[in-house]
Amino acid sequence: MKVTMRNILAFGAIAATSAIVLAGCSSSEPGTEPDKKPDFAGQITVWVDADRAGVLEDAAKEFTKDTGVKVTLVQKEFGEIRDQFVQQAPTGKGPDVAVGAHDWLGVLVDNGVAAPVELGDKAGDFEKVAVDAFSYDGQVYGVPYAIENIGLLRNTDLVDEAATDFDDLIAKGKAAGTDYAFLVGLDPEQADPYHLYPFQTSFGAPVFGQNDDGSYNADDLQIGNDGGTQFASWLAEQGKAGVFNTNITGDLAKENFLAGKSPFFLTGPWNAPAAVEAGLNIAVDPIPSAGGQDAQPFAGVQGFFLSAESKNKLAANEFLLNYIGSEKVQTALYEVGGRAPALSTAFDAAVKGDPITAGFGEVGANAVPMPSIPEMGAVWQFWGVTEAALINGSGGDPAALWSKMAADVQDAISK
Repeated sequence: MKVTMRNILAFGAIAATSAIVLAGCSSSEPGTEPDKKPDFAGQITVWVDADRAGVLEDAAKEFTKDTGVKVTLVQKEFGEIRDQFVQQAPTGKGPDVAVGAHDWLGVLVDNGVAAPVELGDKAGDFEKVAVDAFSYDGQVYGVPYAIENIGLLRNTDLVDEAATDFDDLIAKGKAAGTDYAFLVGLDPEQADPYHLYPFQTSFGAPVFGQNDDGSYNADDLQIGNDGGTQFASWLAEQGKAGVFNTNITGDLAKENFLAGKSPFFLTGPWNAPAAVEAGLNIAVDPIPSAGGQDAQPFAGVQGFFLSAESKNKLAANEFLLNYIGSEKVQTALYEVGGRAPALSTAFDAAVKGDPITAGFGEVGANAVPMPSIPEMGAVWQFWGVTEAALINGSGGDPAALWSKMAADVQDAISK
């Protein structure tokens, strides 16, 4: 199954909230009159983060005008929504609808707080990877609005052609005569499995195998296969050569790229605006293969979940499908967030209008959804620490270190 995430795990405490209550009455699709208007009543509560609150406020006003259903928008920190949703939904104090990331699905479904959403004929209106990402055990659990993946930013004034593979990338980077041939932000203790994953997949070492329907199979852990041990040896070699450096954080990598100290920066669309503002001429290239196979990054998909505890599912579903799922709202969310829309018509328009969005979209066509199964938590626990040890040369034999990591992950999954 091919096609965010900067933020891989979300934990937190209670965020400050603000409520906006809106009222009014009329149709189901923004700007249109349906043949037969369903009967709606009552109110719904929607949890949204600050970045998307303005767009949702406008959509809520239109929804209230069309249906008469009051909408309360509660603004929360994005990173705190998942855990608060799990904690509060069973008590009746949670939302009817909540913004979130697709990789929360396993936790939300296992805790019984997310309800399936019937996309019906509209399923074909969204990019396939977005619907796949919001699917779990054969059901769709939300309406996606944005797709996000990393790509390779290239300073075209320093290097005028895309690299053919990783060796060519480094050769071109060295020929540019800059301080760094290539930049990617890492962490001294956790490295960054998210950013390094494309190189790992190029060795044929995905985390999990996939079922016929594209869903991930927790019983098929593949991270420790022969390709994985080859990747581990390669990663240790790159660390020794200084290509990867865990002392160069994401902020430092960005700072050096903006200063023209490297022609290449492995990052996501969130850092592209700063490069443009700095006056750099940039292109978004495919991520070059290091192991001979396709370099497939993770695709992160964001959307809105329907609460299993909603007392007004009919109205909440209408708001999800025909308002959040409308081209008008999806385009507005793209304009404030910079992430490619999940709705195909909005996606196509965004790609045509912005070469940077188009570049990330082309890379995303070769991406795979980040696993949303609960067993993925056992992977993160050991993965980054092992990668950091390999890069830093502090773990001994790379193959043995990688094999131990895979065994630890398997043990954690089996418990």
